Amino acid sequence: MLVVVKKHPIDFRVEGNIPKDLIESLKKQYGEALCIEQEETLMQVSEMAWYKSLANENSPGKNLRFYRKLHNLTQTQLAEKTGVAKQFISDMERDYKPISRQMAKRFSSLFSVDAGRFI
Repeated sequence: MLVVVKKHPIDFRVEGNIPKDLIESLKKQYGEALCIEQEETLMQVSEMAWYKSLANENSPGKNLRFYRKLHNLTQTQLAEKTGVAKQFISDMERDYKPISRQMAKRFSSLFSVDAGRFI
């Protein structure tokens, strides 16, 4: 929690687990000049509902393209890193060719994600 008081010439902040009696005292003393903010809880993108719904719509090829672009790689660069032809990367991204388990493991290692995203 964050408590901020801005009243000329006073400007101070109190952060952390603030006792209720201190907050009540500050409310009485400073009224409208008191601003109380709750801390935002951060979470992983992969845990968010919108990401999960998009992930369900994605195919292995779309996931491959997503991670390739996320890592700022061209199809040619990815092909060189994985030891395959650029056309093969293109075909996998467009879902023309399936991604084998062996290739999924290579992508998993390269992008540091679960191989299941590519199968």
